[in-house]
Amino acid sequence: MKKLLILAISSSLLLTSCVSKKKYTDLESQYKNTKDLLNTATVKLNSCLTDRATAEARAKELAERLADMKKTNSDLIQSSKDLTMLTSKGATNLEKSLESLKEKDLKISRLQDALTKKDSVTLALVTSLKREVGMNDPDIEINVEKGVVFISIADKLLFKSGSYQITGRADEILGKVAKVVNGKPDFECMVEGHTDNVPYQNGVLIDNWDLSVKRATAIVRALEGLGVGPQRLIAAGRSHYVPLVPNDSAENKATNRRTRIVVLPKIDQFYDMIEKEMKSLSATGN
Repeated sequence: MKKLLILAISSSLLLTSCVSKKKYTDLESQYKNTKDLLNTATVKLNSCLTDRATAEARAKELAERLADMKKTNSDLIQSSKDLTMLTSKGATNLEKSLESLKEKDLKISRLQDALTKKDSVTLALVTSLKREVGMNDPDIEINVEKGVVFISIADKLLFKSGSYQITGRADEILGKVAKVVNGKPDFECMVEGHTDNVPYQNGVLIDNWDLSVKRATAIVRALEGLGVGPQRLIAAGRSHYVPLVPNDSAENKATNRRTRIVVLPKIDQFYDMIEKEMKSLSATGN
């Protein structure tokens, strides 16, 4: 286009001398119009080139964003699948956990029932002992600690001082104890002999250990003679090492000289009862 323009100008210059002024003016006007058209076209061309570059950059950006969105969408789909799988597993695990908790609750309930049953038997035993032996005698104490029944009898009711031969009053008291114990075959009796801290000096026995054990075995033999099965009896001596009060007065020493009969459930039978409850629980399908 520029070449045409130059040619036109050259031609017009050559012909200037040989054309009229009117024609020259017309040619000059045409040249100006052509030049304006060229400038306009150049501006439009540059604008189009700029728009094209902008459009190409925008298209590239959109393509990258589209690729990112496709990747994000793919990741979300995969995450959704994974989450669905995890949710399904979580629901299964939660269901199993709830079943396990339910089973444990039932087992605990069974154990509590067994303990309640044992406690009921223990309470009935204490009531019977207090009714038979006498709950108002200050020298006889009956109480329950951690499910175990304790009968503490002052030695003055059972033995003479320094002796392990039981008195006539002892037969009366032990006869009442034997009556109650014989009615509870699921219990055992451990007889504990306790002394004060005054050294034993009779010469027949060595020390307070011997005296406490001999007194325990004397009570065991008496209970056996009153019909308590020997397989249910245990003899134990504690000497002066488990005092109730300090051995610092005659009154306190008298308090510490005692025989304690511990009436406790047979542990093996108690666990057998619990085991039966567990087997019963399993049998029901729970």
